[in-house]
Amino acid sequence: MDDSLIPFIALAAAFALLVFSLCLFGVRRFNLRRALGTVDASICMAGNSWQMGVCRYQDMELEWFRLMSLSVVPKYRFKRSSLELLGRRKPTEEELVQVQPDVMVVELQYEGKKFLLAMKFEAYAGLSSWLEAGPVIGVGTWR
Repeated sequence: MDDSLIPFIALAAAFALLVFSLCLFGVRRFNLRRALGTVDASICMAGNSWQMGVCRYQDMELEWFRLMSLSVVPKYRFKRSSLELLGRRKPTEEELVQVQPDVMVVELQYEGKKFLLAMKFEAYAGLSSWLEAGPVIGVGTWR
């Protein structure tokens, strides 16, 4: 084999790996978005920076997946019974450059820890309905 082919083979392999990774990102994103109860939502935990992702409603949990990841496991899981909606607001000037356009910032509390979700108004309406539709805590409920 000619020594001048080695850089070409290395570049071709790197390009093939890049294309394969992009295809995996696309397949993962497609599978997340086609499931019922999924919405685009950025998250900010305890004053950290915003991370783009996807929220998925389950029967008893709200799951949040990173957008730029190959993992099929959610990064955060919030039990419906422990999740409390504190309010909503428009993004601040600093947040406008970090979140998607035309979103609102939703303030939530989970087991005493506050966090923020940035989502479209329609997604917020779905989240608040999902939280309100849960059964009341008491005897004979599934909570």
